[in-house]
Parts: sequence; C-alpha cells; structure tokens
Amino acid sequence: MHIPDGLIPMDQAIIYWIITLIVLSIFFVRVSKKVDMEKRLVLTAVLTAATVVATAVSIPSPFGIPMHFFLIPLVVIILGPLNGTLVCFLALLTQAIFLGMGGVTTLGANVLVMGVSISLVTSFIYDLFKNINDRLAIFLSTILGILAATLVQIVILILTETTSLEVLLASLLPFYLVVAFIEAFINIVVLELIFNTRPDIAGIEKV
Repeated sequence: MHIPDGLIPMDQAIIYWIITLIVLSIFFVRVSKKVDMEKRLVLTAVLTAATVVATAVSIPSPFGIPMHFFLIPLVVIILGPLNGTLVCFLALLTQAIFLGMGGVTTLGANVLVMGVSISLVTSFIYDLFKNINDRLAIFLSTILGILAATLVQIVILILTETTSLEVLLASLLPFYLVVAFIEAFINIVVLELIFNTRPDIAGIEKV
C-alpha cells in the first residue's frame, strides 16, 4: 500500500503532508496533558519497531502479489487513534529513508492512508462494539479500518489520473479484504494475550 515518490503531483502531496502534520500536532497537544508518558513512549517505540518489520515483511499470497500486514489497528486499540497515526508516521518515515519503501514526498499521503484513515475508523468501530463483545470489536474494527484505508488510497490514486476506478476496485479491494480478515484474526489472538498478561497496558488512556 506504499505509494512511491513521483506518482502523486506535488500540489496534492503537499495537501496530504499538511493534513498529516495537523493530526500529529493535535496528538502532541493532547498527549502533553497525560500522566502516563513514560509507559506510552516505551510502547510507542516498541510498536513502531514492530510496525516497521510487519509492514516490510512480504508474505506470498494467492493473488501473486506479496501481502504486508499493517499492525496499525492493533496499535490503535492499545494506544488510541492519534498515537496510531504517530506510530504509522515514524514507521513509514523509517522505511522511506532506510528501506526504500514508499517515499518522502508521498509520506503525507501514505500516512493519511495507513495512519489517519485506519486509526479513525478502527477506533470508532472498536469503541462502538467493545461493550458488546471485545473479540467482535477487534475483528470488525480491524477489517473496516483496513478497508477504509483501501478506499482512501483508491481516491488518492484516482486524483493522480494515472489509473481508473474499475482497475483499482478490481485489484486493491479483494486483495486488502483478504489481508484484513487474516490480520483481524491475528489481532484477536495477540491482543487477548497482551491484555491477559499485561492488564496495565489495557488501562493506558487512549489518545
């Protein structure tokens, strides 16, 4: 889902960068008022490193295109949507500089896709269903968060006028739907393990 440099016109890329910086600014303003800073910083660092690895590892798929997991829905459920966007930004920046994945000019767009959209939708759906059934909340929020990111990426790519809606819907949507279902099941297992062994992590205020 990494959009490379050169694909997005610079005027559009600047707009996506501005949106990303606004969201990150809101995060720093809100997190400055929290009292759990030390634990939050440690978790942010650990989850950023895990996201760099998870989104860089290629897994064979029946589509002939390697799959990459996102990990951002898991981060959002633990730390909140704004923190999820920060982790995404740091992970994508690291990949762009050191691994050649994505790009610097398109970093704002990539964060908007994989950070902002996934984070907001995942957080909303999880909060909506968590009091009904936590597993269902994790499952639905992961799937719908990734599908939201897919739709946002489709819109961004259409605006570049380099491809058509039909091609994107036929290629990206089924592919990321499979990724979303797999990651949703993995998140249920991982999050239950984390919350059962470290209930203090579950108690961190989400930002």
